[in-house]
Amino acid sequence: MTIVDRTFMVTAAGERLQVRQLQPEGLVAEANSATLVFLHESLGCIAQWRDFPQALVESTGLPALVYDRCGFGGSQSLAVPRGLDYQEREVESLHDLLHVCAVTSPLLVGHSDGATLSLLYAATFPEHPLAVISEAAHLFVEEETLAGIRSAVERWHTTDFRERLMRSQGEHTDRVFSAWTETWMDPAFRNWSIVARMPDVSCPVLALQGEEDEFGTIKQLESISASVGGTCRTRLIPDCGHIPHRETQVEVLAEMTDFITALIQPA
Repeated sequence: MTIVDRTFMVTAAGERLQVRQLQPEGLVAEANSATLVFLHESLGCIAQWRDFPQALVESTGLPALVYDRCGFGGSQSLAVPRGLDYQEREVESLHDLLHVCAVTSPLLVGHSDGATLSLLYAATFPEHPLAVISEAAHLFVEEETLAGIRSAVERWHTTDFRERLMRSQGEHTDRVFSAWTETWMDPAFRNWSIVARMPDVSCPVLALQGEEDEFGTIKQLESISASVGGTCRTRLIPDCGHIPHRETQVEVLAEMTDFITALIQPA
């Protein structure tokens, strides 16, 4: 399959965002046809998805939109401190981005913080997403999450972690890291939870998590399954940590492809 790969800038909700568009050559999009929309994690960006979006486009035949959230990668810097309610505000930014890019039937593929944002979007605009694929989402704060962040802070000061992150985040590097760690370690954030919002998620959900996830436990997966308002399929992946699409790509690609194919080509 030949894929047309374009990267460009758009303005959504007053923010300049970098977008990568993957379009199977010759694909004629029909009204309300599905588009994969990838949402990265708290230290992520377009580049950190590596080749996974293209692999999912090839396996499903669907076009994809991958973007750098505001303050990450090639997008503009945050104009103001993001605040503890940053996810709620990013929902509005995502909604405008989809409108600007004429995506009418998004199939959201989110990892970690991006998965949380995907679920929040589906709860806020339940009529819009075709489905949500969630990898390692957080619905609430666990001690394991905080322990993982404390470990990351230690590595930031004692290893080349900062230099490696700078390769993808550039001038955003220090702000991206501090925004992540300071938000989640803030005592005012300790009781944060979106569980009460999940019954408003009416679209189908595929929720994946690594059994060895260093930032969360199976309670996150169980909570998604128990609380979303629509159908939910879950998978706990053995011998896998926080990044299933990288650590067990073949297995995750097959799981997502099967889920998506059943949605767009029902029996």
